[in-house]
Amino acid sequence: MGRWEPGARERLVVAAVDLFTEQGYDATTVAQIAERAGVTKSTFFRHFPDKRELLVAGQETLSRLLSEGITEAPGGATPLEAVAAGLVRASSAMGPMNRDLAPRVQAAIAACTELQERDALKTISLTAAMTAALVERGLPDPTAALASELGILAFKRGFAQWSGAEHDGKDELAGYVLAALDELRAVSASLG
Repeated sequence: MGRWEPGARERLVVAAVDLFTEQGYDATTVAQIAERAGVTKSTFFRHFPDKRELLVAGQETLSRLLSEGITEAPGGATPLEAVAAGLVRASSAMGPMNRDLAPRVQAAIAACTELQERDALKTISLTAAMTAALVERGLPDPTAALASELGILAFKRGFAQWSGAEHDGKDELAGYVLAALDELRAVSASLG
């Protein structure tokens, strides 16, 4: 095992997803994940506090990107335009690895209550980050919270479509997410 090989974090995520798919989350140990990734257990724990956190790797980065996009939206942007700016910024961090792993990650989450709970906490955290950024822009809390909820729903719907679509590697996540946001905006307008 190379002690300082680059890409250990990414290798750990891929190894974990592979093992969770092959033998289930509960049957997979940290030692197995580290071995599959070609690193030591101590390297594992430098990157992740436990195996549950592997499937939400990058959550802090995603929260930061969502918030930055909202903060940097033009001053006259509507709440949903600011959310769209955050979604575009966050989408830029998603690449082929995210797209390829997504179906297996979702299968692992669907098969394990503990991971479902962790995924729900991730959604709450991302929504809170967006809400805080919108409140910083001067929006009242109920408006910020609703816009954030729509944004997270759009991100999840767009990501699911993007990761499940036949692709040539050229289509970007942002297009799927923005289309989902437009759809949700139209549906919410029809609610009366």
